[in-house]
Amino acid sequence: MFKRLHKLIVFTVLILTTCSSAWSEPITKEQGDIIINELKNIRQLLERQKQPQPQQVQQPPKAEKITVKSGGTHTLGNSNAPLVLIEYTDYQCSFCARFSNSTFPAIKKNLIDTGKVLFIQRDLPLDFHQFASKAAQAVLCAGESGKFWEMKELLFKNSQKLDLDSLAGYAKNIGLKPEDFSACLASDKYAKELAEEVKYAQSVGITGTPSFVLGKQKNGVVEGFKIVGALPYENFEAVANELLATGNGK
Repeated sequence: MFKRLHKLIVFTVLILTTCSSAWSEPITKEQGDIIINELKNIRQLLERQKQPQPQQVQQPPKAEKITVKSGGTHTLGNSNAPLVLIEYTDYQCSFCARFSNSTFPAIKKNLIDTGKVLFIQRDLPLDFHQFASKAAQAVLCAGESGKFWEMKELLFKNSQKLDLDSLAGYAKNIGLKPEDFSACLASDKYAKELAEEVKYAQSVGITGTPSFVLGKQKNGVVEGFKIVGALPYENFEAVANELLATGNGK
């Protein structure tokens, strides 16, 4: 439509220019009729542009079904909750930080604290993030003193500053003993565990962060849907409601 409008305007301008160049000669009735018709066409096109155009509704991508192992060392919520939400995260991932700071509080309040969802934390430090692995180990080391969730929250609030000195400072801020934390981090005692977690995640098709599995626990696995990205709370709520409504989670 824009191309047609442009052609009409150009055509009309050419006619007017031609007529003006021959100013001494009067415009013929035929030329006048052509100009009037073209101006009417331009007006009609302009009026159409003012009318609201129908919007194309974009359908959300169909959720992908997935089955992963259940269980986890660090969990939140009722172990007998009807649903399980597993998060795969990377502490140097800006989208993971966005989820943690913006979406997770609503999930905790409305789904975890209400007994609908058991939350399981898993790590997926990406190899192109320089500080991701050590940051994950720092949170696990903090967990030895019962400060796992505090350390996780603090790192996501400072995801742009995860060097070793900064990690030591965060440990001190949440009341960890500096010597114990430093010794744990230097030992790389959780490095193998993290590597195995990454390998397993990749084997089931989870390669990016943040990624989630929301489903029901059965016979040692969680069967449900894969959710990828720092999506708003409403997306998680919609999947949770669908699973609860179907009864069998399928």
